[in-house]
Amino acid sequence: MWLHSPASLRHTHFTSPKMAIRTVVLNRYIKKCEVPTAEIFSIEDSCEEFELQEGQVLVKTLFLSVDPYMRYKMMSDTSTFYLEPWKVAHPCHGGGVGQVVQSAANGFTVGDFVESFFWPWKTTCKVEGKLLNKIEHEVIKSHPSLALGCLGITGLTAYLGLKKHANILQGQNQCVVISGAAGACGTIAGQLAKVMGSGSVVGICGSDTKCRYLIEELQFDAALNYKTNDIPAALKKSCPNGVDVYFDNVGGEISDEVIKQMNKNSSIVLCGQISMYNKDIQYPPPLQTTIDDICKARNISRERFLVLNYQDEWKETLDILANLYKEHKLKSKETITEGIENVGHAFISVMTGGNIGKQVVKVS
Repeated sequence: MWLHSPASLRHTHFTSPKMAIRTVVLNRYIKKCEVPTAEIFSIEDSCEEFELQEGQVLVKTLFLSVDPYMRYKMMSDTSTFYLEPWKVAHPCHGGGVGQVVQSAANGFTVGDFVESFFWPWKTTCKVEGKLLNKIEHEVIKSHPSLALGCLGITGLTAYLGLKKHANILQGQNQCVVISGAAGACGTIAGQLAKVMGSGSVVGICGSDTKCRYLIEELQFDAALNYKTNDIPAALKKSCPNGVDVYFDNVGGEISDEVIKQMNKNSSIVLCGQISMYNKDIQYPPPLQTTIDDICKARNISRERFLVLNYQDEWKETLDILANLYKEHKLKSKETITEGIENVGHAFISVMTGGNIGKQVVKVS
């Protein structure tokens, strides 16, 4: 539930004592084809006093999320209708979870766990209550970073992407292939495909360590290291009857090879295209003519998926995910970077495949 401050708190305000604050700001905008580096960000230390007006909440940051989509927010023009650029010399923001320190907003009390998509990258920050979502699930309260991963927007993306676009049919022994399979969304999507009744699940990732994790911990049927395998041959071996569902997190050459082996009337869940983010092309990137012809000839669906279009289903879906987690049918893997001053390095790690599962930054 999105909460708003009522008339009963009108004219209410609080002033905090001065406290040491660390903030991450954007130094400059990058070009479309520029590869981001950690130097894009800088750290500012200050001593601040916060005055809360009606409807505002003072929160202590616990964890921050860094995600590939933030690459677009580093440009003066994001080229997407639903993302606005960060402002140079201002705090960056994204998914975050924290705890209420003071509140002048109805529905929030000291100690509440809260999360937001618009969390400033500051150790302590003032946020409008209407931008905060109060965490109700006890399982998240005991492990707050889950609100940024499998029990947050990542889990929602994986579940609703499969539900809306994968056309998984219980008991039909469909083969599901996931690229970027060891990342935040890929690890969840692979597990959920099994829960939804798929047959085999095959993951594509970038290291033998990741492959072992997918097979030994998440029960993927096969995992292919694209850096050391002949992907066309390995796919043929792992998917002898062809590919029925492709959960695409990467785009590019890997996706082209998967599409070549997809069956008639199969489905692509177009979740992300991380291999294309540093190129000056539209999103989602168009397919090569030969690959596009395959999609048309085989009636392969490839519709852009945006989880923001399904907000009316988020609460129900989070309840489903929380139950699966509590029943140990859904595992969460996190790569944790310590310290807000290292958020830039954490972002670069995500963009270069340095993480397994969800990358989060532990702030306090």
